[in-house]
Amino acid sequence: MNILITGGSRGIGAEAVRHFAALGHRVWFLYEKNHEAAQAVSAETGAAAICCDVADRDRVQACLGELPAMDVLINNAGIAHYGLISQIGKAHWDRMFAVNVHGMYHCIEAVLPGMLSKQSGCIINVSSMWGQVGASCEVCYSACKGAVIAMTKALAKELGPSGIRVNALAPGVVLTDMCKDLSEETMEYLREDTPLGIHGLPQDMAQAMEYLANARFLTGQVLPLNGGMVI
Repeated sequence: MNILITGGSRGIGAEAVRHFAALGHRVWFLYEKNHEAAQAVSAETGAAAICCDVADRDRVQACLGELPAMDVLINNAGIAHYGLISQIGKAHWDRMFAVNVHGMYHCIEAVLPGMLSKQSGCIINVSSMWGQVGASCEVCYSACKGAVIAMTKALAKELGPSGIRVNALAPGVVLTDMCKDLSEETMEYLREDTPLGIHGLPQDMAQAMEYLANARFLTGQVLPLNGGMVI
């Protein structure tokens, strides 16, 4: 399969690149600015790295317009912010929506003609458990990820008759760079608040993505990988 992964230079995205490349698929991944990390992932996996800010529609169209038709699109690129809503500022709020929501739209828009021409395809959107239930001091992030869930459900209804499946992942606490600013005390509290008593790993997300990529009778669903924190 031809697979495109956004935000593929680190964290969940990089692990997804490794996972699908190891399965023998042709993988391309987008990254914004970490050239060194992207080249390292590319050298390790053989996947093609493309420098592209998903918030830039024209850049997305230019980059993806040169690629073959995709079988799977994994919309993983995203940014987060922790703080009171009164402290986030309009520029940061707009940037989060530009990446986390508009970026997904831009990538879907770019790959959709190829999927429609084949009458088949799979889109996997990475949301968050906070998009399901909301999180204090993460209002913008929660709003973005809630929008991703709504987009996923609506697209599944719209694209299902064309043979295109659309599903979402809603990760809980996953050990990536997004956790680096959280204290050990906070991480321990989150672990204790998780029924399984563990944090998620990027590998857990990649395995779930593989399932969604192959689940021919599943669409419009949100797969909650949160260790039981949100049930």
